[in-house]
Amino acid sequence: MRKIIIMAGLASGLLFAGVTGAGHHAEHKHWSYKGSEGPIHWGEIDPKFRMCKLGVNQSPINMNRFIDAKLPDLQITYAGISKEVVNNGHTIKVTASGKNEVVVDGIPFELMQYHFHTPSENTLNGKHFPMEGHFVHKSKDGEYLVIALMFKEGKKNSALEKVLTYLDPKVGNKKNLKEMFNPGDFFPKKLDYYRYDGSFTTPPCTEGVRWIVLKNPVEASKEQIAKMHAMMGNNNRPTQPLHARVILK
Repeated sequence: MRKIIIMAGLASGLLFAGVTGAGHHAEHKHWSYKGSEGPIHWGEIDPKFRMCKLGVNQSPINMNRFIDAKLPDLQITYAGISKEVVNNGHTIKVTASGKNEVVVDGIPFELMQYHFHTPSENTLNGKHFPMEGHFVHKSKDGEYLVIALMFKEGKKNSALEKVLTYLDPKVGNKKNLKEMFNPGDFFPKKLDYYRYDGSFTTPPCTEGVRWIVLKNPVEASKEQIAKMHAMMGNNNRPTQPLHARVILK
C-alpha cells in the first residue's frame, strides 16, 4: 500500500490521508496538435525540439508492459493552493502557490502547475480516458516529476468546477481563482500508482522526467469534460514507443 498525506491550505480546510509521470510548454516557435505544426513535425519546427524526433524515452506511452516492483511509499505534502488559471492555447493550466511537495527517490519536488489533456495522453492497454491531468513538479536541481491523473465520465467534479467557473476561455487571459483550493482536492482517496521514465509530452520533449500515473481515475461530468474539450480540442500527443522500458506497478 502506498501512503500519501495531503495537507490542505487555508482555502480548503481539509486534512486527509489516502493510500497509494509532462506537459511543459516552452516559448519557442509555434507548434500545435494538427497539420504541418502537429506532433509528427515537432522535431523539425525548431532545433530545440529535436528530442521530439530523436528521443528514445518519450511520453506519453501505452501502458501494457508491466513488472511487479516494491515501489517505495510516496511522500506527498500539499499545503498550498490553486491560484491562477489560463487557457494558453495548448491547454488549460492552473498555477499553484505555497508548499506543495512530493518526495521521490529522496528528492523533494515542488508543484509548479497542473494542466489537462482531452482525451488522455497515456493509455492503458490501448484505452484512452476522456481526460488526463498532469501535475508538474520540479526539484531544486531542475529535475522534473509528473503525477498523471485520469478522469472518467461520472458525477460533477467540484475542484474542476471551480477551475471552469473562473476560467476566461479567451486564449491568454489569466484569471485568479476567487475560490482558491488545494490542488490535492483532485486526487482520489486511493492512490496506487504506476511508474515509468519519460519526457515532456510537448516541445521541447525533454527526457529524464519521472512519471507517476495514478491507477484510480476520478470522475467529472459529461458536461465538464465537454467544456474542457471545447476549449482545448484534441490536445493529446500520440503514444510513443516503449523501446526497452517497462512500467513498474
